[in-house]
Amino acid sequence: MQITELTATELGKKIKAGEIGVLEAAKASLDQIEKEDKTIQAFLTVDEEAVLKQAKEVEEGIRTGRLKSPLAGVPIAVKDNICTKGMLTTCASKILENFVPFYDAEAVQQLKSAGLIVLGKTNMDEFAMGSTTETSAYAVTKNPWNPAHVPGGSSGGSCAAVAAGESFLALGSDTGGSIRQPSSYCGVTGIKPTYGTVSRFGLIAYASSLDQIGPIGKTTEDCAALLEVIASHDKKDSTSMKREDTDFTSALSEDAKTLRIGIPKEYLAEGLDADVKQAVEQAASYLKELGATVETFDLGLMEYTIPAYYVIASAEASSNLERFDGVKYGYRAKDYGDLHDMYKRSRSEGFGPEVKRRIMLGSFVLSSGYYDAYYLKALKVRAKIKKAFDEAFAKYDIILGPAAPTAAPEIGTSLDDPMKMYLSDIYTVAVNLAGLPGLTVPCMVNEKGLPIGVQLIGDCFTEKKLFCAGAGLERVRGAWKLPFAGKETL
Repeated sequence: MQITELTATELGKKIKAGEIGVLEAAKASLDQIEKEDKTIQAFLTVDEEAVLKQAKEVEEGIRTGRLKSPLAGVPIAVKDNICTKGMLTTCASKILENFVPFYDAEAVQQLKSAGLIVLGKTNMDEFAMGSTTETSAYAVTKNPWNPAHVPGGSSGGSCAAVAAGESFLALGSDTGGSIRQPSSYCGVTGIKPTYGTVSRFGLIAYASSLDQIGPIGKTTEDCAALLEVIASHDKKDSTSMKREDTDFTSALSEDAKTLRIGIPKEYLAEGLDADVKQAVEQAASYLKELGATVETFDLGLMEYTIPAYYVIASAEASSNLERFDGVKYGYRAKDYGDLHDMYKRSRSEGFGPEVKRRIMLGSFVLSSGYYDAYYLKALKVRAKIKKAFDEAFAKYDIILGPAAPTAAPEIGTSLDDPMKMYLSDIYTVAVNLAGLPGLTVPCMVNEKGLPIGVQLIGDCFTEKKLFCAGAGLERVRGAWKLPFAGKETL
């Protein structure tokens, strides 16, 4: 077995035991990036010199006993909207093409303190606005299972990097499913934690009340171990929560027999591909095999989740992206007249079509004539969605459903129809509106050879139940082989 085929926790154990060196692991990832990324294009930035320097420092830290984390020495990729000191952070946008932060995001600082090796920055939909990683200003990331298909988005680069064996772990951000949906498309595991569990300091904001950084790995255990590293209370983030129950890996071996699992009838209705429905039913049978109780129920409000999400997210985006005006940092137009002309030209040339669309929508719903009709109404719907989930979690520990209505679509088939792209988020956005945790676990491969994952949703602060169910599902499902495993090339 090649080093790149190990899970992150397996690699961490071998590093601790002295069977694999940190430098050896880092070089294995760099070699895989060199071999595969010409096709996959998961990374926007890789600093080989900095990686090797980190590896030497971490190896010394492990040798002296300073670094004790189970993941010390494990290479990790970071989504390009999460600030990294001294390394380009562009949000895959022309408007930030030369932005190099002078500080690390809190989550990145936690990674470095634990001894993980930051490989570089992964491609994404511009400012995390998209579901396919096609709206990036720099590259279109390909799905490692089939390069003719998208990897999902907006954390498509991070998920593709793990699926292609280029990185053992990755950080993504999830505003409306941007970790969970590409995890399903790429056959990897990803979790959007409860809002406030991971500091948003240093995460370049799309929609502040919805954004959350989360882990991506090959297994549930990988995600649990990484979440233990990055979950922390941060005074620099007013929405950061102080939690005592962050020993997530302790839940991996717990018995799933007591779990009550509900499948919303709406999740299996019209619009869901047959193979995705089959994956949900297969996951339900796996969980029943573990002794869990599984039944269907009415959740309600499904038809309102997409409109409410896009009104709220676009409104917050129009406010957050106001700062990118060509004055203090980022792209500035070369030819302009007065100050207002510079603003207009810099933003027109710097932002891509999807970002402009959402800024315009957000500005419209916040305007004085339409605020009550759209934005205020969306906030009321959001409260009703949260109430519907509260009622569901009074009966069930976990909600099981799809992560996306289809397997990964072909490249070029989504951008021409924005509504089709927006509707691909139908099973994920409600989780962000309610601030809940959601975990995607690979379940099966369809007839076209594309992976399909299922989504496990928990009540606030119940990630341990999700990890228990996810680990149990993996045990019954059996080993999951990523497309690069055992091959010289993809």
